[in-house]
Amino acid sequence: MTMQQILTMQQVYLAIPLLPLLAAIVIGLFGKQLPRASAHLITIFGVAAAFALSLYVLKDALSGHVFNDTVYTWLTSGNVSFEVGFLIDRLSAMMMVVVTFVSLMVHIYTIGYMEEDAGYERFFSYISLFTFSMLMLVMSNNFMQLFFGWEAVGLVSYLLIGFWYTRPTAIYANLKAFLVNRVGDFGFLLGIGLVLFHFGSLDYAAVFSVAPQMADEQITLIGNTQWSLMTVTCILLFIGAMGKSAQVPLHVWLPDSMEGPTPISALIHAATMVTAGIFMVARMSPLFELSSTALSFVMIIGSITALFMGFLGIIQNDIKRVVAYSTLSQLGYMTVALGASAYSVAIFHLMTHAFFKALLFLGAGSVIMGMHHDQDIRNMGNLKKYMPVTWITSLIGSLALIGTPFLSGFYSKDSIIEAAKASTITGSSFAYFAVLAGVFVTAFYSFRMYFLVFHGEEKWRVVKHKAKHEAHHDVDVHDENQDDHAHHHGLAPNDDPHEPGWVIKLPLILLAIPSLLIGYIAIEPMLYGEFFKGVIVVDSAAHPAMHELTHEWHEVFHSAAGMALHGLMSLPFILAASGVGLAWFFYMKRPDIPVKIQQKFSVINQVLENKYGFDSFNERVFAAGSRFVGNKLWQIGDVKIIDGGMVNGTARLIGRFSGVVRKLQTGLIYHYAFAMIIGVFLMLTFFTKV
Repeated sequence: MTMQQILTMQQVYLAIPLLPLLAAIVIGLFGKQLPRASAHLITIFGVAAAFALSLYVLKDALSGHVFNDTVYTWLTSGNVSFEVGFLIDRLSAMMMVVVTFVSLMVHIYTIGYMEEDAGYERFFSYISLFTFSMLMLVMSNNFMQLFFGWEAVGLVSYLLIGFWYTRPTAIYANLKAFLVNRVGDFGFLLGIGLVLFHFGSLDYAAVFSVAPQMADEQITLIGNTQWSLMTVTCILLFIGAMGKSAQVPLHVWLPDSMEGPTPISALIHAATMVTAGIFMVARMSPLFELSSTALSFVMIIGSITALFMGFLGIIQNDIKRVVAYSTLSQLGYMTVALGASAYSVAIFHLMTHAFFKALLFLGAGSVIMGMHHDQDIRNMGNLKKYMPVTWITSLIGSLALIGTPFLSGFYSKDSIIEAAKASTITGSSFAYFAVLAGVFVTAFYSFRMYFLVFHGEEKWRVVKHKAKHEAHHDVDVHDENQDDHAHHHGLAPNDDPHEPGWVIKLPLILLAIPSLLIGYIAIEPMLYGEFFKGVIVVDSAAHPAMHELTHEWHEVFHSAAGMALHGLMSLPFILAASGVGLAWFFYMKRPDIPVKIQQKFSVINQVLENKYGFDSFNERVFAAGSRFVGNKLWQIGDVKIIDGGMVNGTARLIGRFSGVVRKLQTGLIYHYAFAMIIGVFLMLTFFTKV
């Protein structure tokens, strides 16, 4: 490339994050003064332009061009520079396209979903700012900018989760998300600190180039015990990913984040915030490949998350929380792939998951709108009759999620299962069991929700009748508040479910297309071609999973169609089909059986209802412990030492001294004369030489 071409491309790279940022600033500062429609017009233009430019950048990256340079030097301290810089290769270009496309769909969807909300302009400003933050994260070429984007998405997610700030539950949820992520970010910051201290640079290329020479480096942390520098650094970096990508035990914030509006649930849980940790570990593959211990830690945490968070999805009745626990489980799958050194598979699943999970969340939002903001799936049923577009797109999303052959989720999910099977590191056997069992669990809870929402008895009619009956007893028959009374129970008495307008349906259709096709198209170049060549590093001798998958592709499958046909006879497909069949039998044919199982296994049900006790443990130990320490610091440090000792104590000391001095000021002349005589005597005694 010529210098002029490089400068032109650098301007394109700058425009991609800055356009959403500029839109966010304009609407955030002047949105109330501008016409209401300008909120979505300006932000959608910014994100749409960023998406178009990202496609151009991806095309440029696919032609072999890589950009890695500093855009702005923020600070220089000694030999270390803190810079804003871009690394644009195929990994970052692909992430830019996914982030901007999903964000664009969410922006369009928001026009309909937030139409009547008083914070319309503020919401568009926030989601555009969120897009800027995520783009800065994925485009970074150094740890400082990575951390900036990391914290920025955390901050904006805090604002978005608590968007409806008059709700106590929303304020609790965003505070919880903020605090839990601070735990992970503390580990992340320590990991970056180790990189800076031992590698002497924050630039990716500089760190990765010297990493092999540091593979055997030992450091002392506690006492005289020696620790592997690479293991400690990678685990600390992954702790940051555990917070952002909601891995056990730092997962507790993500289900509660459903308190935010549905569009932001899709944005946080699909292509942006929660996948930041997955992207970061894949980007750090040159470091993680030097520590099998760190990879084992990653794999075990991921497998626990994949399986046990899936179990929690079975007992959820809030439509958004079912999808949220599905996100937790799928993030666990991606993490297992990272632990197996199948980084490209993790990124592939990140991409496919972004489309079908955004589709499921936006479909759930469409259902919520159609049901007049009733989110309980037990109050739904047969909505396919009233919401055909939502029904068919949600079915596509659900089939992709459970790994149906030929759909996008199948190619990425089955590849993760095969990678776990082929892995030889510690914990791989448990991981293989977890992701295999997770297939059945995912299919069961996904289609439990699907059948209860779109098929079977129209239970909302029963709810409407009950609400109307209660309204007759609670208020006068002709009272104008009667419909409002029923509305709080779900649908208003004279209003059936309805399909929202095209501004809602269009994003669903556009997301359904890649949910169907992207896996079939992208699997060969991304996993077995040269898509990630020079970007992701794998030591095939120590971690043979990708080598085994590549061999199987060329010797057994030969093509995406061959893999799908083979998948029809595989164990994961049998497990997925069994999960769907059991969900249909339990919730369509014999709904009494789940009730009996729940009663018979009430102890297990209670454990699941309590979310394995993570929340109560955090409340009783960490939250209560922090409050106890804070109270003691207040009582001892503030009340006794500062107020009692330093402030009030000083005042008391001065008061006592003043009381003593005051006794010398009697106002009697002979007392003063006597004091003068004593003074003269002392002066003559001590200061006069004989």
